[in-house]
Amino acid sequence: MTTSTTPTTPATSAAANTSATPAAAPADHGLFTTGEPVSSWTVTTALPVSYQVRFTPHLLDPADPALARAGGPAGRRLVVVEARVHELYGDRIHRYFLARRVAYELCVLPAHERVKDMESVFRVAEQMDRFGISRRGEPVIAMGGGVLMDVVGLACSLYRRSTPFVRVPTTLIGLVDAGVGAKTGVNFGRHKNRLGTYHPATATLLDPAFLATLDHRHLSNGMAEILKVALIKDRRLFELLDAHGPDLVAERFQGPTAGTEVLTRAVHGMLEELQPNLWEHRLERSMDYGHSFSPTVEMRALPELLHGEAVCLDMALTTVLAARRGLLDLEQRERVLALMRRLRLPVFHPLMEPDTLGDALTDTVRHRDGRQRLPLPVGIGDGCFVDDLTPAELAAAAADLEELSCAPR
Repeated sequence: MTTSTTPTTPATSAAANTSATPAAAPADHGLFTTGEPVSSWTVTTALPVSYQVRFTPHLLDPADPALARAGGPAGRRLVVVEARVHELYGDRIHRYFLARRVAYELCVLPAHERVKDMESVFRVAEQMDRFGISRRGEPVIAMGGGVLMDVVGLACSLYRRSTPFVRVPTTLIGLVDAGVGAKTGVNFGRHKNRLGTYHPATATLLDPAFLATLDHRHLSNGMAEILKVALIKDRRLFELLDAHGPDLVAERFQGPTAGTEVLTRAVHGMLEELQPNLWEHRLERSMDYGHSFSPTVEMRALPELLHGEAVCLDMALTTVLAARRGLLDLEQRERVLALMRRLRLPVFHPLMEPDTLGDALTDTVRHRDGRQRLPLPVGIGDGCFVDDLTPAELAAAAADLEELSCAPR
């Protein structure tokens, strides 16, 4: 991280008793003073951020140095591995670092929504402390799904205020969503990801080979986040999912199908939206599609719903809302809901009722600084934001969705 500064510049004495006024344009980084003698300071700085996301096939092949070198010079590594991933890949991880002559320690961590809390963060921090990790030159490696990467990312952002880490997502939702952004977070009380930071991994290494051992429910779970990108901004991606999505789930993205293009478009679409607004200074975010009602529904349904399943329920509801407003036609509505079913995703749940949805919207309005900023699809592959959703309209859409979910297919 670098910070550019300029010499302090005293303002005129007339400004001595006023609020701080930069002596140069705020866009010019530096330290600016007000008053004579100086009585107030304004610090204007920037935090350059650069991180890499790349596909790295055969990541655990000892002949490939990518994992050993990711995020810093070759050296010691603390590797935090999700418990299930350790069961499946622990021997290969050991052989890899042994062959690469990398001194390492493993921290095996259970990781799911019910243990996505500060206790898990503290466990990682304790391992970092025990390992004696250096401040900059020994990035932590996080291998697992979205929960594991969020927990490790938060621990690294807190430990010495900023410790670098590397993400190796092993689930589909981690590969296309949780692994590519800047956010970390854990749940607090009944609120999803209420405690968190912005701390992007130095590098994210994507290897679809991990999906070969992922169960079909978790593949469908990740498909929801791909469908999000498709519905709100990428018609071509939707067409690919419509034509090949069920086969990709069945083959776990290992067959000679459209999987490479689907994954590439999903990752690119996410990064294209995140890059200009990484710190969320603008609260109208198209990637919030599917994330207005789902956090409350997901937390109240625990452990019944996975994250992507809750997101899909949100998207099904907002698809119906958009159709009621004429933003997409009934044929498009039916096509979207049919694809959700074909991807083995839910389109309705008993919690999709007015009281829960009203509570969810209230919490979302607080999260979006007093406005709904609700993303809705416009046709398939485009979107808009609305601020005028009423309780009556929400209840009517939920009733429509329940009726549609019960209709003969």
